[in-house]
Amino acid sequence: MTDQTLVTRFESYLLTERRVARNTFEAYKSDIEQLMSFFASIQKNLQTVTSQDLKDFLKFLKESGITARSMARKISCIKTFFGFLHDHYDMKKISDQLILPKLERKLPHHLNEEDIQKLLNSADKDNSLTGIRNKVMLYLLYVSGARVSEIANLKLSNVDFSSKFLLIPGKGSKERMVPVHEHMLSLLRLYLDNAFPALLIKENQRLNTEFLFPTYYNKQLRPMTRQLFWMYLKKIAADAGIKKELSPHTLRHSLATHLLKNGADLRSLQLLLGHEQLTTVQIYTHVETSHLRKVYDDKHPRS
Repeated sequence: MTDQTLVTRFESYLLTERRVARNTFEAYKSDIEQLMSFFASIQKNLQTVTSQDLKDFLKFLKESGITARSMARKISCIKTFFGFLHDHYDMKKISDQLILPKLERKLPHHLNEEDIQKLLNSADKDNSLTGIRNKVMLYLLYVSGARVSEIANLKLSNVDFSSKFLLIPGKGSKERMVPVHEHMLSLLRLYLDNAFPALLIKENQRLNTEFLFPTYYNKQLRPMTRQLFWMYLKKIAADAGIKKELSPHTLRHSLATHLLKNGADLRSLQLLLGHEQLTTVQIYTHVETSHLRKVYDDKHPRS
């Protein structure tokens, strides 16, 4: 069996059995292409490659100036790849000796509640059809804690007004239910009754779409893109006078921080954000360094 056939079957495995997210798949595909290119340069194939060859590849990457985080991802990809070859084709698992680098856990950027209010107030000023669409998407992004790609791909059927829950299709085709408060539901109803139908009228024709936040592109209604929403977010942040580092993901981090600060437990936060591991949300405990001190000073009986 050729190397290319094995690589193709690995890619199929990622999509069908592992059901990884599209971005993860593209990253792994690129990593494997780079790995196979290196093997070709040293005249090796998957049958003859050794553990030392893998170490030489990582050395090559390190000398090229790759970051520790990117290195960790590539090592994880290599381990997954050779684990697949071992399990499905009884090939040697030569990646076992590879060690993941220790990564410094950076605190996520977030906005305080005052800045969030400024951002929402800025969004309220645009009453155009696209402005209303973007505003509702912004509100929903913050109150749900969802990823921008998850909100952008929401469909009308994902909103359940009776149960007051939002069904969010997450990474790897996994779904989660997120509660939505009444104010957000009212905003969604108003949007769907007024702005949404008007967004479907193009060139005197009514188009159809299942997507909750459509954008008109190349004579078709498509879901809002992450890039387009990021541009919108930068604009309203500038209009609001917010100069902090900001991206759509900042809103997700902000909600997590605010919920934890106001008493939410990590397990609930894990379910809301759709993380598989509880350790993933433990980084948000950075809010306790300042907030816990204030609570301690204000509430402790001996203070």
